[in-house]
Amino acid sequence: MKRRGFTLIETLVWIAIFVFAMGALIVSLLSFYDANTYTLAQAQAISDARRGIERTVKIIREASIASDGAFPVVSIGEHSFTLYSDIDDDPQIERVRFFIEGTDIVRGVLKPSGSPLAYIGVETESVLSGNIRNLDQGVTTFRYYDEAGGEIIDYDNAAGARFVEINLVVNVSPERLPNELTIRSSATLRNIK
Repeated sequence: MKRRGFTLIETLVWIAIFVFAMGALIVSLLSFYDANTYTLAQAQAISDARRGIERTVKIIREASIASDGAFPVVSIGEHSFTLYSDIDDDPQIERVRFFIEGTDIVRGVLKPSGSPLAYIGVETESVLSGNIRNLDQGVTTFRYYDEAGGEIIDYDNAAGARFVEINLVVNVSPERLPNELTIRSSATLRNIK
């Protein structure tokens, strides 16, 4: 009578094939998980940047004469823009500064105080969105245009700005593909005549 079963060599071959198949499956799952995590993080960063740029555009469109009578645009720059606008629907107009700090676009707000009203004190800063790569990529965040549509390259001419274009380069991990996504929007300073 012959015995049925696996020999030692057959058992070792079967174990090796099983271990190889499990290793390949685990590597595939980890790779999928890593790619999916990056994709979700990038999608979240893009969504945050879009919300941040929408809030920025709304504030820029509502630029107003300051509570102390100052002109609506305070200063312009390649990566910063300061203006007066009512951001919280109260009787006072706030001084708002948008700027890039590291990989964040930040909004600084200063409320007027005192009698007569003056803009003194410390800004309240909040991050509008992160993973912004404008500084790394050498991309201008804010571009300004005058009443005739000509680009303002002399940043001392803040009073001439009538239209603002905003560019945000977003990427969670610059070392990985896909490359950066650029989000653009623009706003006309409606209340400046």
